[in-house]
Amino acid sequence: MEAQLVHIPSDFIGACLPDKLGGLKGDKAVSVVFDNSKIKRFVPGYCATVPFAEGIRRTLAWFDADRARRQIDDGANARWDQLIAAYEDGFTAAVRRFKP
Repeated sequence: MEAQLVHIPSDFIGACLPDKLGGLKGDKAVSVVFDNSKIKRFVPGYCATVPFAEGIRRTLAWFDADRARRQIDDGANARWDQLIAAYEDGFTAAVRRFKP
C-alpha cells in the first residue's frame, strides 16, 4: 500500500489536538538540514562508517526481529484519521465557498 500524504498546517493540528502541538514547535517548525560537521570539529578523526541506506536496513531489521516492536496503535490511528477527515471537510467547505 502506498502512503497517502496529507499536508495539515501545524496550527490546525494544535487547535484539534493540543497535546501534539509541543512536538511541532522548535526544530520542526522550519525546514532544516542536519549534518555531522559539529562532531567533526570536536573529534577531528571522526568518520561515519555506516551509510544511510545500510543504517535504515539495520533499523528495519531490528524492528522486524521482535514482534513486540511492531505494535499498531489503533487509538492513535483513529485520532489521526479523525483529524484528517476534519481538515478535508473544512477544506472542501472552503473551496465550495469560493467557487462561482
